Amino acid sequence: MRIAVTGSIATDHLMTFPGRFTDQLIPDQLQQISLSFLVDELVVRPGGVAPNICFGMGSLGKKSILVGAVGDDFADYRSWLERHNVDTQSVHVSELHHTARFLCTTDQDQNQIATFYAGAMSEARSIELGPVAERVGGLDLVLISPNDPEAMLRHTDECRQRGIPFAADPSQQLARMDGTDVRRLVDGAAYLFTNEYEKALCEEKTGWSESEILDRVGVRVTTLGSKGVAIDRKGEEGVHVPATPVSAVVDPTGGGDAFRAGFLTALAWDLPLDRAAQVGHVLAAYVLETNGPQEYEFTKQQFLDRLTASYGDKAANEVAQHLLIGSRERRSSP
Repeated sequence: MRIAVTGSIATDHLMTFPGRFTDQLIPDQLQQISLSFLVDELVVRPGGVAPNICFGMGSLGKKSILVGAVGDDFADYRSWLERHNVDTQSVHVSELHHTARFLCTTDQDQNQIATFYAGAMSEARSIELGPVAERVGGLDLVLISPNDPEAMLRHTDECRQRGIPFAADPSQQLARMDGTDVRRLVDGAAYLFTNEYEKALCEEKTGWSESEILDRVGVRVTTLGSKGVAIDRKGEEGVHVPATPVSAVVDPTGGGDAFRAGFLTALAWDLPLDRAAQVGHVLAAYVLETNGPQEYEFTKQQFLDRLTASYGDKAANEVAQHLLIGSRERRSSP
């Protein structure tokens, strides 16, 4: 199963604030906020939704095709991804802009304040999926994750025109898109990914009820944080899959991306939806326990042991036939 992952490609500038954001907010002064947070740490790491997902799939042995736009400062990041089982040949390199930057500060309660500089990402709207499909011998699924909004809509339209199944993952771009664009992005998706808040926002912006959205998508996947995930299909009873226990949340950045990576990988293995969610949860747990969205590592046996502890022997046995990872030496970020 050939899966293309479209979306933002960025470097993450991650900072840690030792206090609480809420302690710095004065309720009757919220109309004129001017705040500066003295942080304890700054770490620069590879990131962006699409590479995070591709990296996660690669960590499970599934090669995916990264599609997005970057600047000419991408060389080291490209090398890192290619060493971790990601096809980067369909990445567009801008002659004008730097690779996008994600700047995020996390407080002691795991609340986050973030800023995103689009940079080269604005050129993703010029990317055609047809040449990508031709190069790799066809695409079985295209994930349309947060990106330049025009690029997301263009990719959705092209998938419909070419008959390529697609998964819609609007995520943080829901806040920017109007109802017409959200309907255009969602309608006809084989899979729709959102979290619980985005689910409600999607319904509000489209004007469609929960049942009306299920009429228009194949599978609706709603992540619920520590409560797990809900999977819904038209005419079928919904499925709830509990999350994998996490020892301690070190950094929430990239947890949702890892879940999608595990879920899509399990789909490529032709496993059922509940099993796909379980693989996604285990992979997400590794990310949540690690600083940075691409810094985690595990052996095949460690992954299977964790899957067994959370979901039983049957789940682990089914996944074991497909899992291709092995022991790794400690890696260095680009």
